[in-house]
Amino acid sequence: MDALINGWFEHFPVDAVAAGKHEYDGVLPDYSLAGQRTAIDWLQGQRAAIAAFGDDKLDATQRFQRDYVLAVLDGKLFWMRDSGFASNNPAYYAGDLSPSIYLTRPYAPLKTRMAAFVKYEESLPTAIAQIRANLQAPLPATYVDYGIGVFGGMADFFASDAPKAFATVDDAVLQARLKAVNAKAIEATRGLSDWLKSIKPQATRNFALGAEKFEKMLYATERVDIPLPQLKAAAEADLARNTAALTSACAAYLPGKPIADCVAKVEADKPVGGAVEGARKQLVDLRRFIIDHDLVTIPGTEQAQVAEAPPYNRWNFAYIEIPGPYEKNLPSVYYIAPPDPSWPKAMQEAYVPGKSVLLFTSAHEVFPGHFVQFLHANRSNWIFGRLFVGYAYAEGWAHYCEEMMYDAGLGDHTPEAHIGQLSEALLRDVRFISAIGLHTGGMSVAQSEQMFRDKAYQDQGNAMQQAARGTYDPAYLNYTLGKLMIMQLREDWTATRGGRKAWKAFHDAFLSYGGPPIPLVRAQMLGGKPAAVLWQAPAAKH
Repeated sequence: MDALINGWFEHFPVDAVAAGKHEYDGVLPDYSLAGQRTAIDWLQGQRAAIAAFGDDKLDATQRFQRDYVLAVLDGKLFWMRDSGFASNNPAYYAGDLSPSIYLTRPYAPLKTRMAAFVKYEESLPTAIAQIRANLQAPLPATYVDYGIGVFGGMADFFASDAPKAFATVDDAVLQARLKAVNAKAIEATRGLSDWLKSIKPQATRNFALGAEKFEKMLYATERVDIPLPQLKAAAEADLARNTAALTSACAAYLPGKPIADCVAKVEADKPVGGAVEGARKQLVDLRRFIIDHDLVTIPGTEQAQVAEAPPYNRWNFAYIEIPGPYEKNLPSVYYIAPPDPSWPKAMQEAYVPGKSVLLFTSAHEVFPGHFVQFLHANRSNWIFGRLFVGYAYAEGWAHYCEEMMYDAGLGDHTPEAHIGQLSEALLRDVRFISAIGLHTGGMSVAQSEQMFRDKAYQDQGNAMQQAARGTYDPAYLNYTLGKLMIMQLREDWTATRGGRKAWKAFHDAFLSYGGPPIPLVRAQMLGGKPAAVLWQAPAAKH
């Protein structure tokens, strides 16, 4: 395991930096096809070595750990070897290239982080050239638009914000180096964005993975082997459940009016001072609510801050950046994206969520969602569990927390609060349906966008973003998929442990594993073999 982790950091140095191994600061991976082939060969070798540890050689804990490691390796291999994204999807590279860790994570004095940023920018033109060589036009239109936004946004950020971030560093030599490398970084990222613009007229709609590859993704990354028709039925059932709840809440909130009018009225009640300021106030109340209702342990003294998202990372409304397990007592940052300034004014205003919707976004991102989950993961008794947290585990937990917090009384069970929570749930339900439809059912981006408008009551800007995201992030069904697995696990685990009174014990136990595929957690908490079991609402009584 030590050799695997050290090798991982060598092949994927950005992961090392994110984890807090700052000897890798400024280093970017070898994105060339040969470099990626070397990394794939190494991953396959590690997989063979780990798989060679048979059940007879391991105790129960080690067998779980082996299966956890194999799942992580299989997931990485799927994206690198099987998805095809290295040659057609700018999103495959974009996460690695984010420079925000050097600007926003105070792990060292600003001068030290400036030197790391300069090293990063020195590496960037080579990385951008490799990415450009890998991308084989024509590309899907949504991928092209995503890449234009990300790489153009990076160029804008380097031109306007990066020099300001380090302006107070009193080192003439370092400032001169920054000026030189920053100019080359702007040229490289702007060049890639311009190239993507040039190929946009030839862009295609060929983004679908296909059913076989989509099912392989689900098992390789999440150990979910549920047939696609069954998954689609579960997604549609949860959409129907939440739609019925929304109909009931709207009947109480705005009697006799259409649901769209009801949702619009809730969305029109904007947070005072804007979304960033509103979220800052909400975090104080959310933390107090968790403590007062004894819902989950909040370990440590780390803080979560709120800030506006940087220009190169505004393809989704909200996200959080959390320090890795090798960092100590550093804040996390909950980022909120402003609307695209090129949109019409009414569309920009609609993009900012209402207070009730923002409340459950804040619960998702911070208390008790991602932030609390990573506080637990970073204290796992096994380093691998601190380093590797899966998509469905993290997003499933955060989305689960929205409904759990409402059920526990957040918002005093007012119709407005329920509508806010259900708005988030419906959004994730439509993601679930869209992911399957876009990649296995011939659904178009326009059809997905219309479903976000009609079924999740999203404004035009969010609907456009969400439909496009489904093409380059096919795993975004993991929000509801993970939530439904956690809800069923909670029901089964608490059934013999006191029911509702055992929620805190369940939450703390669930979060103790780091972040493996949820079927592995189910086997650990209940016994038996790993299995993906989805919660289904009880049939309505007539």
